[in-house]
Amino acid sequence: MIAGLLIAVAAGYLLGALPFGYLVARAKGVNIFEVGSKNPGATNVRRVLGAGPGNLVFFLDAAKGALATAWPLLHFGATDASRVPTAVAGLVGALLGHSFSCFTGFRGGKGVATATGGLLVLMPWAALIGGAVWAAVFYSSRYVSLASMLAALTMPVSSHLLGQPGLLTGLAAVIAFFVVIRHRSNITRLLNGTESRFVRKTPPSSSS
Repeated sequence: MIAGLLIAVAAGYLLGALPFGYLVARAKGVNIFEVGSKNPGATNVRRVLGAGPGNLVFFLDAAKGALATAWPLLHFGATDASRVPTAVAGLVGALLGHSFSCFTGFRGGKGVATATGGLLVLMPWAALIGGAVWAAVFYSSRYVSLASMLAALTMPVSSHLLGQPGLLTGLAAVIAFFVVIRHRSNITRLLNGTESRFVRKTPPSSSS
């Protein structure tokens, strides 16, 4: 089982490390690490390049989280007790890879989309509740950071109330903590009243 966990973490890390935000922006002639918030996540790509590229990055980042989580569930037998722990290990690896990518000098996004993809595989109803919280907070405040943190914090509560296993509820709590920590600069700006509300910008012209 230990070998399976290590393989899942390693494979998840490599999947998560794929820098889709950087690659999509680069295809448009933009170095995403030099514009906007300088974050390669879907939100910054959407701010800088528009809805199409931003939505594509969100989908790809969520897909790598889902794939890193799902393959252990499909690989191991239905009665194998290692299935869920190995899937959890895969998602943890993907989150670490996304946030600290070896392909971009260990820089990366904040993990929201990647976590969403993985949690949709492991606990779809709790993830959908988190998505509803995100939408409600975002459309009432236009703060992506606030919506992301509150959605993440909802997850362990939803998981517990829905009767999920302790391992999954604990995973949701760890992810919530991770997401909040990754947003610590946003928290400071929210408290200071300087956090930017989401406003779609006109895509810049391509440049080398």
